[in-house]
Amino acid sequence: MLILLGAFAAVPLLLPWLIHRFGPRAFLLGALVPTIAFAHAIAQAPLVLGGEVPFETYRWIPQLGLELSMRMDVLGWVLALIVTGVGALVLFYCRWYFAGKSKGVPLFAAVLLAFSGAMYGLVLTDDIVVLVMFWEITSILSYLLIGFYHQRGASRRAALQALLVTTLGGLVMFVGVVILVVHFGTTSMSTIVEAWSTSPTASGDGLLNTAAVLLLVGALSKSAIFPFHFWLPGAMAAPTPVSAYLHAAAMVKAGIYLIARFAPIATVAEPWRPIVITLGVFTMLLGGVQALRESDLKRILAFGTVSQLGMLTVVLGFGTRDAALAGLALLLGHALFKSSLFLIVGVIDRQLATRDIEELSGVGRQAPTLATFAIVAVCSMAGIIPTIGFVAKEAALTSLLEGGTDGIAPLIGIVLGSALTAAYGMRFVWGAFWTKKDAEGAAKPRTEWPDPPIGFLISPIVLSGLTLVAGIAAPFVDRALTGYADAVPGDGHYHLALWHGLEPALFLSLGSIAVGALVFWLVQVTHWHSRALPFTANDAYNAVLRGILRLSVAVTSATQRGSLPVYVGTILVVFIAAEGTVLLASPEWRLDFAPWQHEMQLMVAPLMIVAGLIAVRARKRYTGVVLVSVTGLGMVLLFATSGAPDLALTQILVETVTLVTFALVLRRIPSRMGEHNASVLPIVRAVIGVGVGVTMAVVALVATGARIAEPISQAFPDLAYEIGHGKNVVNVALVDLRGWDTMGELSVLVLAATGVSSLVFVTHRFDLLSRTISSLPTAAIRTRRPLVETADGPRPRQAGSGRSRQAWLVGGQKVNPENRSIMLEVVVRILFHTIIVVSIYLLFAGHNLPGGGFAGGLVAGMALVMRYVAGGRYELGAAAPTDAGRLLGAGMVLAVGTAVAPLLFGQAPLTSSFWETEIPGIGHVEFVTSTLFDIGVYLVVIGLVLDVLRSLGAEVDRQAQEERERGVVRR
Repeated sequence: MLILLGAFAAVPLLLPWLIHRFGPRAFLLGALVPTIAFAHAIAQAPLVLGGEVPFETYRWIPQLGLELSMRMDVLGWVLALIVTGVGALVLFYCRWYFAGKSKGVPLFAAVLLAFSGAMYGLVLTDDIVVLVMFWEITSILSYLLIGFYHQRGASRRAALQALLVTTLGGLVMFVGVVILVVHFGTTSMSTIVEAWSTSPTASGDGLLNTAAVLLLVGALSKSAIFPFHFWLPGAMAAPTPVSAYLHAAAMVKAGIYLIARFAPIATVAEPWRPIVITLGVFTMLLGGVQALRESDLKRILAFGTVSQLGMLTVVLGFGTRDAALAGLALLLGHALFKSSLFLIVGVIDRQLATRDIEELSGVGRQAPTLATFAIVAVCSMAGIIPTIGFVAKEAALTSLLEGGTDGIAPLIGIVLGSALTAAYGMRFVWGAFWTKKDAEGAAKPRTEWPDPPIGFLISPIVLSGLTLVAGIAAPFVDRALTGYADAVPGDGHYHLALWHGLEPALFLSLGSIAVGALVFWLVQVTHWHSRALPFTANDAYNAVLRGILRLSVAVTSATQRGSLPVYVGTILVVFIAAEGTVLLASPEWRLDFAPWQHEMQLMVAPLMIVAGLIAVRARKRYTGVVLVSVTGLGMVLLFATSGAPDLALTQILVETVTLVTFALVLRRIPSRMGEHNASVLPIVRAVIGVGVGVTMAVVALVATGARIAEPISQAFPDLAYEIGHGKNVVNVALVDLRGWDTMGELSVLVLAATGVSSLVFVTHRFDLLSRTISSLPTAAIRTRRPLVETADGPRPRQAGSGRSRQAWLVGGQKVNPENRSIMLEVVVRILFHTIIVVSIYLLFAGHNLPGGGFAGGLVAGMALVMRYVAGGRYELGAAAPTDAGRLLGAGMVLAVGTAVAPLLFGQAPLTSSFWETEIPGIGHVEFVTSTLFDIGVYLVVIGLVLDVLRSLGAEVDRQAQEERERGVVRR
């Protein structure tokens, strides 16, 4: 099972390439994975039906007690058969559904197969925390599938609606899961259910009752039970295979599965039955009534699905042995007939480009096979003999009849719901296949039916036919499902059979069908389409969203006033108040105060203080930036004399890059401070500044003196050498001992680069310099052909078109003569490659010597800065022939991959491996896998610097050039 789960994770990565290579035929290859999983589940039938429970486990995160445990009891076995069997048939069906289509299909195929794997893991995992993970994965993947037609606003809205509703329910459910894990001390779902259902004090335990309600919120939201029912009809904006699989056989069954899994607690969890019965019955009736109002075949089935999910909730949540047996049979039957009907609608839509019943007439006579199997599926849905729907419906009615007073309300609801099911089932058959009549009673012209490929019909025919097979083979189905029912506490004796004689359940079933036929006739005669209420649940959802947006706008307007000093001042005042309160509330202070630790501090500290004071009084922005940098350079000296060469190297590089960044920004704002907006309240600013300085100083003194244990850093030198196999403690800590912190910092760098670019590239990115420069001359001839500006960017002048002077930098020829410096171009041309080599040296030497990926990346970034300063934006494009986003992405992928790779070998994330060998002619060579992580850091830092140069440098240059050109045109 674990191997199959791995296949479900790996094959979707290959499927897009297969789709590109073989077209929609690759869906057949994708269908092999769920087919193999289905065959494996069939092979496990003798063990499962014999009372054994196949179990596999892999210790995933031992520190948290999380395991990838797969447990195939009867319930999991049945759901696994549904998920894999229907999944394989739907993927097979997609081969013809997407014939002739290519846009978005590769991603769709991968996501659909990955969703099948997520559902496979969800129904078989025994770890309740891992179940929550699979739960959220299905929500995310369903969002992508529902939004397949992302160009359409309706698809995007439907996908977002489904994601918000199901994710919100999942988060609420997770709180309940945490309560259960803490209460029972285990993440094993089977253990939790057994302990909960047999606990003598569970019924009065308020905490467990709360957990039960929270679990139901997640289950009801996933299975579209009122008040969360509205997202499912909206999700019909997805392609039909998605509707057939996610919204009939798989995703909506996740909530039903959770209710079935926890059905044994129905008698001990006080809120359980009232919630599932009340909401289930109401959903069943609401969905059935709404289905009668629809004229779109897919929406008829969608509201019908809502209705029958309500029935499944009532029966499986009732919590008796016979109800559990009937509920599981209903679940099996629903997966078969509803997925078949959705696929049939897909055939009609694909062939005729419509699903409107008013536009369809006479299709049944032209497509008798399709109509026949559609009728069979509808008969199973309505509960007509000899289908599995009849067997399950009769079992459900009998179990509620024998449920005493508790079964009266759900019995009445199911009888009424069954009548509505028969009515909208007849409406579906009439709308899809019957010959319609116009207002005068004459037959409408028939809709011409082009015969579909036979392969297109196989999946719906097989699924519909199985409803008959399962009904006739009811005794076998009974033996297969009894193992689950017997696990539910309570007495029970019912067995599934095609014929139980003339019993009350049979007459109730026949009566509901007769009433349904009457309702269908009344709807046809009266043309009833009116609403019971002036608004729908979807209207309420949209109203809530609008309210949240308006509230956010009001809060933002009140707090985000557009003044940076106000924002910074607020943060600093909160810092002073919070830290000051903690300091004053402390019973004692242990101050470890020493005037200085090194003589250099006596020299550097006064200079830093003076520079800070002068910076406050500076009136020119660039002067202030330089003076602030003095304080940073002072820290370089302090680090260097305190035995921290790595920090000193990094600090000086950061200060240099920061100074360059400020210089780029200062080009576009007034040179003098207060030229447009003068500084106000200088005394208040001074008080806040002094307060922050004093507070921070006291915090530092108190914190250093409050240590009562040996610092862990004292063990870092030994740990760095033993675990990280390096002598540079700082670098080993960053990429190994504290690698998760570095991972978070890398994500911050990526976000910072994205944020800077977003502020500059207002409408869309112009980060395409590498493409613009692709036509520049090579190094062999770049000094002989100057550039000329064309509509496609700068190009070299053709040979023989005139005499030209040589250039040291190719982009320098685009710089205005008054801004060029031949000395700078010469220096950059000579030093650039050397600096790149130095950056690579720092990267690989950092494990044992000062350096590392961060420092090396900054040095490489400084080399790019030199090229930009000397030759302008075109020279930057020539120096870095790639887009910054690719470097950032490649660095993050490499870092994350290095962190995750050890999991494949049974190790903890970020575990390093070490190799050493002797190479003839080279000598002793050592390699640590954390070096790959450091390379990822190196690429991310270079990408950050490049993105800053592309946005604040090249893009600002381009905007300034456009402004100058517009000014010339206006004059």
